[in-house]
Amino acid sequence: MQNLKPIMLVGTGSDVGKSWITTGICRWLKQKGYNPAPFKAQNMSLNSFSTLDNLEIGRAQAVQAEACGIPPTVEMNPILLKPSSVNKSQIVLHGKPIGDQTAKEYFLGDNKKHLFEEAKASFKKLVSKHNPVVMEGAGSISELNLKHRDIVNMRMAEAANACVYLVGDIDKGGIFGSVYGTIALLEDWERKLVKGIIINKFRGDASLFVEGKKTLEKLTGLPVLGVLPYAKDIIIEEEDSVALNLRATTAIEGKLNIAVVKLHYMSNYTDFQALEQESLINLYFTRDSEELNKADVIIIPGTKNTIEDLVALKKEGLDSVIKNKYSQIPIIGICGGYQMLGKFITDPFSVESNVKLEAGLGLFDIETELSQTKQTIQRNFKFKNFKAPCVGYEIHMGETSVPKNKYLNLIDEKEEGYFDGDKSWGTYLHGIFDNQDVVTELLQLKFPEVQAKNYILFKAEQFDKLADWINENLDMETILKNSAQQC
Repeated sequence: MQNLKPIMLVGTGSDVGKSWITTGICRWLKQKGYNPAPFKAQNMSLNSFSTLDNLEIGRAQAVQAEACGIPPTVEMNPILLKPSSVNKSQIVLHGKPIGDQTAKEYFLGDNKKHLFEEAKASFKKLVSKHNPVVMEGAGSISELNLKHRDIVNMRMAEAANACVYLVGDIDKGGIFGSVYGTIALLEDWERKLVKGIIINKFRGDASLFVEGKKTLEKLTGLPVLGVLPYAKDIIIEEEDSVALNLRATTAIEGKLNIAVVKLHYMSNYTDFQALEQESLINLYFTRDSEELNKADVIIIPGTKNTIEDLVALKKEGLDSVIKNKYSQIPIIGICGGYQMLGKFITDPFSVESNVKLEAGLGLFDIETELSQTKQTIQRNFKFKNFKAPCVGYEIHMGETSVPKNKYLNLIDEKEEGYFDGDKSWGTYLHGIFDNQDVVTELLQLKFPEVQAKNYILFKAEQFDKLADWINENLDMETILKNSAQQC
């Protein structure tokens, strides 16, 4: 295939659809015979994934790698920021945590120079193996107070010699101001890298925006290469936490109501997207005691700060609600949520907070000690007594002691997780609900004859639909021509 310069999607702001479009272009390129790979120099997210070599990257880049048909690697997201308190984040470099910093320390400190060099080194490794690399920026490219320290947007685009495309969200309103203003605030060297504009999330008849397209092109001097329709029928994991605010928050009669406790530092909420695709399941996120009481299943999800989230549950009385429901319905804990369901959690090294010992909800006969070493590993396992092999991954800092023969899963004959012998269970395995048997068991609590869909096949179908969406609405011919030239 013709060697192509990197293609980069940047935005007028957060949640404009950069990740979606990046994923779609990756899948389109794969279908055309290229060997693409995604890249995002710096990602801030509590959704993460474990690579085959036991390193941690942002979940969005793992999804994009899946769309490319390749295993995710740490080079695709060399720097990951995981918020752990109001103003502090854990910094993950090349897949391993290197410490915590406040927002002020990170954005105003000197280590960004070092991190930028590390990001560029990862990009060079990636571009030597893949053609082309499809890059993604973060937030807005015109944050004037931050961009001189930027390592993910235009400085990264310049270092990669990428062809840049600006994505604007028309559904938010103010598309002319946001696109024109973003470009007007760019410096000359930045402006030269931008090759076109992409309008995303258009509702209705795109022919109604013909004049708007001409106006934008006249204002900016750049071509509008696509007006992408709002796609409700394509299901792809969202990276941005803004998407979580659009999720259901209440129970619905006639469905299996699964309530996810909306923790303050909830991580990997993408664990539950497979459940959302089942028409007989109503998955909702809540901290409301009345809505928790309506649930047929309660899930306590993963968290970046288990102890602080546990303390908050107690202060709001949600611990009592969960305890009262335990004898009636399944209570499920994932990762940090699993730890909370035990007798106590100790933090001798102040990994998460200054609290050394915190009593758990006491529903499971387990005890957890938080550790300084992070476990990140992909797993093949057997769930309960089901014969079909399952897949998942671990990302946690802690070890949990479980009584013998109370395990939930078997990983190469090694016991993992906790099953109370009735209906409630906990595990460190993220992605456990991507496995058909696990979801079927939940569905049959209320609908005995129903089988869950194959979520792996479902995701592949969605990637192909996304590629069709790109093919029909984005001028990929021009994008390829631009990348074939010296940008």
